[in-house]
Amino acid sequence: MKLMFISDIHGSSYYIEKAIEKFVEEKADYIVILGDLLYHGPRNPLPEGYNPSSVLSILNNYKQKIISVRGNCDSEVDQMVLEFPMMNDYTIIFNENRRIFATHGHLYNESNMPNIEDGDIIIHGHTHIPVTKKVNNIYILNPGSISLPKENNPNSYGVLEDNTFKIKDFNNNIIKEIQLL
Repeated sequence: MKLMFISDIHGSSYYIEKAIEKFVEEKADYIVILGDLLYHGPRNPLPEGYNPSSVLSILNNYKQKIISVRGNCDSEVDQMVLEFPMMNDYTIIFNENRRIFATHGHLYNESNMPNIEDGDIIIHGHTHIPVTKKVNNIYILNPGSISLPKENNPNSYGVLEDNTFKIKDFNNNIIKEIQLL
């Protein structure tokens, strides 16, 4: 199974269109959204193409292929218009004999680890910074942000296939990569 991970859309129709193009190009089975879908948040600037109504329309067209969690900028009113579940603080995905703990990152992260075991993955967004590392035999991954990257990182997304996680920009450049052994 091939999974694509995106985070921190923050209402950008411009970048969700780019992400959906990559989803189709990558031929991924599912797109996992790690929170902050529609609203830009009080601490963020408006992203390019800020249009939450357009974002929800685009996402609803792919509702059968979306696995999503709630970010700190998401609310119950968002769930009223989105046609897929997105209010859970985390979801568990089983892939290649390992557990993937997918969350936004404002509750569970490297400083507040969930109850997972050796070889498992925690993947989150929230920081808008791409991460691929292994700490105490747990993989910590972050695909960065598709719309508002930080620390001079490019707009990015992640792909997990055949025990390899790659973070890519929208020009198909690999930003980071890790083998999940």
